[in-house]
Amino acid sequence: MQKRLGLIIVIMHLFLLTGCIALVVGAGAGAGTFAYVDGKLSRSYQANYQKTYEVCKGILADMKMPILKEDTDGLQTTIKSQRVDETPMTVTIRIIDPDWTEVSVRTGYVGVWKKEISTQFHEFIAERIKK
Repeated sequence: MQKRLGLIIVIMHLFLLTGCIALVVGAGAGAGTFAYVDGKLSRSYQANYQKTYEVCKGILADMKMPILKEDTDGLQTTIKSQRVDETPMTVTIRIIDPDWTEVSVRTGYVGVWKKEISTQFHEFIAERIKK
């Protein structure tokens, strides 16, 4: 029941922020909810902010992707990076509640987004969050 409530809250929040949801995939919050809007692939994770933040930074380090810029406002952190092939990537980690975070990944240039790379980054996050 709690997972369904979390899923409903996330979907409603995304709908209110974007006006529409381009794509939602996943059976429940435990499986992960994806939303793909304007080149940004977002997914919620049942993990606190600090763990999710550390996982994302660890993946960037393992992929030899430098952090070009990092901004935080207390509720979310946006990390701008660049892949080895110089493709830009932006990762935003946002607090939903103490036990849930949302990560949005945008890879590529405006109009030439690379959804498959963003999906792969999310797969890495999901794998590491389980540990």
